Amino acid sequence: MAKANSNSSLFLFVSLLLFQVLHFSSSQSFIGVNYGQVADNLPPPAATAKLLQSTSIQKLRLYGADPAIIKALANTGVGIVIGASSGDIPALASDPNAATQWINSNVLPFYPASKIILITVGNEVMISNDQNLISQLLPAMANMQNALNAASLGGKIKVSTVHAMSVLAQSDPPSSGSFIRQDTMRGILQFLKDHGSPFTINPYPFFAYQSDPRPETLAFCLFQPNAGRVDSGTGIKYMNMFDAQVDAVHSALNAMGFKDVEIVVAETGWPYRGDPNEVGPSVENAKAYNGNLIAHLRSMAGTPLMPGKSVDTYIFALYDEDLKPGPTSERSFGLFKPDLSAAYDVGISKSSQTPSAPVTPSTPKTPTTPSPKPTAAGWCVPKAGISDAQLQASLDYACSQGIDCSPIQPGGACFEPNTVVSHAAFAMNLYYQTSAKNPWNCDFSKTATLTSQNPSYNGCVYPSGGT
Repeated sequence: MAKANSNSSLFLFVSLLLFQVLHFSSSQSFIGVNYGQVADNLPPPAATAKLLQSTSIQKLRLYGADPAIIKALANTGVGIVIGASSGDIPALASDPNAATQWINSNVLPFYPASKIILITVGNEVMISNDQNLISQLLPAMANMQNALNAASLGGKIKVSTVHAMSVLAQSDPPSSGSFIRQDTMRGILQFLKDHGSPFTINPYPFFAYQSDPRPETLAFCLFQPNAGRVDSGTGIKYMNMFDAQVDAVHSALNAMGFKDVEIVVAETGWPYRGDPNEVGPSVENAKAYNGNLIAHLRSMAGTPLMPGKSVDTYIFALYDEDLKPGPTSERSFGLFKPDLSAAYDVGISKSSQTPSAPVTPSTPKTPTTPSPKPTAAGWCVPKAGISDAQLQASLDYACSQGIDCSPIQPGGACFEPNTVVSHAAFAMNLYYQTSAKNPWNCDFSKTATLTSQNPSYNGCVYPSGGT
């Protein structure tokens, strides 16, 4: 009987590993990046195209429609988002021919070799104080859509507009999500629904942390072990700010009868450098946020209100923009430097063979050389003397990352003994075994350690790399 249980667990473990490796190696169309161009030191477009092809990034968002970049991405398979500026809206709204000319200049010379998938009209217009511009937004979008239809591209290339999180009048708790300017928003949402276009939003946990700079808020924003936050309206416990913000948007859509409109995260990121008076920017935090975000997307866990599916997410940004005004953080969001080297490692290089694993505060700085080889054997277990509260946070975190925690549920092979330390041990180890299995994958904010002693007992089998 014990051997049968062991074989069954081994089969489950191997199947899970195989799924993750295959999933990681396949095209991850939900991972995109923003390419801002307020800079004077950017690499040539051809070099950028080659860089993207060396990563798992499958989509690129431009704020304009730079023809050199669009052309450089021809035949790469990279999906391209291009944008009409807010300043273009009055002409696009008042003159259908302006929209036709825009399509003729910025789409037709390049499509389909260059895989243009979305046109954004304006950026964060709905939170501006320009009532005239707000009223012109929907007509501009409609004329752009009509121009695409006339070019037989309707349905192939979508049209939308990008919103800031402040387009929500209410977002906490997530179930209370609601929009500002609901009369205008209703027309926009109906347009998106009619044409199968996405609602594009810019959630930034970084700014949420700056407004509430407590250690527990930082862990919540960085996808790190934390106590979670319960939505008083639904009883759902959220383990990270990103899911909470995206679900607030979903709730706002649902409240207006548009729950089936797809959500796309047009921008999110974390700066690796800031001014002395700025709270939050650091290489460690930027690496943790972006790396853990990518790991979360790869897990396909989704959000509590939209489980089992990863929201298309465009990380801000591909490069720093050295000419941007404002604090230093505004010029320090880049994943890559102008010389094409990584600013820090978030696990998006195709040379990596395993999914990126969540980064904890004590994670050592990862060099640009290949990662150390995973440990051949060993188990991840709680350290002695750790409080139940800390272990519960690590348990909740591990089980929120797409691993199978059913064995520690009532009736499961590892439910007994029904203690926090026992359940945390199983979850920590399973998370570690399905990650890159670097030492920091068994850290959990210094609550766990590696052991060579097999913690399996009775019918409860703990998988290991040496099993």
